[in-house]
Amino acid sequence: MPDQYFNFSALYHAAKSFLLNLQRSISTPMNSFGDRLVVVLCKITARLPFWIIFGLADIFYVFLYNIIGYRRKVVHENLVRSFPEKTPEEIKNITKKFYHHLTDMGLETIKFSRMTEKQIDDRLKVLNLDIYEEYYQQGKSMIVLGQHHNNWEWSGSMQRFIKAQFLVVYNPVRTNKRFEKFLLQTRERFGAQSIPVNHSVRTALAFNENERHSALMLASDQTPPANSQFWTTFLNQETAFFAGPMKIAKKTNLPIIFHHTRKVGRGCYEVFHYKLIENPAEFTSEAIMMAYVNKLEEIIKTEPEYWLWSHRRWKHKRTANIELHERSMNHPDKNNNLKEVKINI
Repeated sequence: MPDQYFNFSALYHAAKSFLLNLQRSISTPMNSFGDRLVVVLCKITARLPFWIIFGLADIFYVFLYNIIGYRRKVVHENLVRSFPEKTPEEIKNITKKFYHHLTDMGLETIKFSRMTEKQIDDRLKVLNLDIYEEYYQQGKSMIVLGQHHNNWEWSGSMQRFIKAQFLVVYNPVRTNKRFEKFLLQTRERFGAQSIPVNHSVRTALAFNENERHSALMLASDQTPPANSQFWTTFLNQETAFFAGPMKIAKKTNLPIIFHHTRKVGRGCYEVFHYKLIENPAEFTSEAIMMAYVNKLEEIIKTEPEYWLWSHRRWKHKRTANIELHERSMNHPDKNNNLKEVKINI
């Protein structure tokens, strides 16, 4: 092509590159400003009294449920598949109650960063703590199995009442590191430690060898990573669970405690603890997981509105080469027999 003619292709790519670089240079500080703003608003909100907190929660409920319909389709599909016996009106009632609870819990989590010990004790009753003391005196660390049901974010305050180091496994907030730092500081303000989920196994093994014994809390009821899945039938559909707890239990033979939070009023909870399996080495991995799955399903069916239905729990499907474990409806006792354990609901 003669020199006097423009190379429009080169000009186009140069302009495109310039605009992309300009966009990055603008969006990076804007994103940073947005991340900071979120944390600042959280800190301001945490100073508000509870009557304003719940007033804001009511406003956010209308915004999430009625206006933007935050994950309404996900919640509806999850509930319909889980409870095929329920009528459309029953599903709608559960959905509304779930969104009310979701907005309450979100603001309760923020408020927790500024709550005094008296405020916490007035709203959170932690029961059956003698189990922790019994195992601690025996020189044992513990595995604590919880779930995303009711308010799990206040559990870190348990550290005030137990001698073992309380370790809480969590999924990192990858989209806003400043907000993640705020959450971690909130969870750890009473001495509990937060452990990224990808470090949970090695952390459990390391703390099991320390002089101070630990209580490692895991919630296995959300979507697990592809390399650590246990498939069974749950809430009327094939479901994958995070296999980490049974791997840790079999590797360490640590006793397993079931952690159950029950809502007794708006912003008020009771936490119960039960011995689930004392000597995991005596049981199969399948029996260990079934003990947890059975109790989890019992709780969700009794109080469905308090589980985290907005999570895309069933986005993955089991392939033909992966085993589906048949449900055992009871859980193992020390004689390797199956028995029923009653959970207070």
